[in-house]
Amino acid sequence: AQEVLERAGITVNKHSIPFDPLPPGKTSGIRVGTPAVSTRSMGPDEMKLIGSFVSKVLTNPRDEDIIARIKVQVTELCDRFPLYSTR
Repeated sequence: AQEVLERAGITVNKHSIPFDPLPPGKTSGIRVGTPAVSTRSMGPDEMKLIGSFVSKVLTNPRDEDIIARIKVQVTELCDRFPLYSTR
């Protein structure tokens, strides 16, 4: 999941989940870092959009066309919410 999302421009971390029977080296979850989103002043609406991007990519991990389209949408979203003001 982490690798395919990275190809779509979405950064997540492999993460263990509570009560996971697998050892920590074989993580079963991912973590979306909300500080990276809130630092850009994104809010709940943007998180829903990001969630839809994640869902679409993970539902179609081998579809390079979908991954490329999501990457464009991720870039457009980030461009609307830059890290630093250019004023």
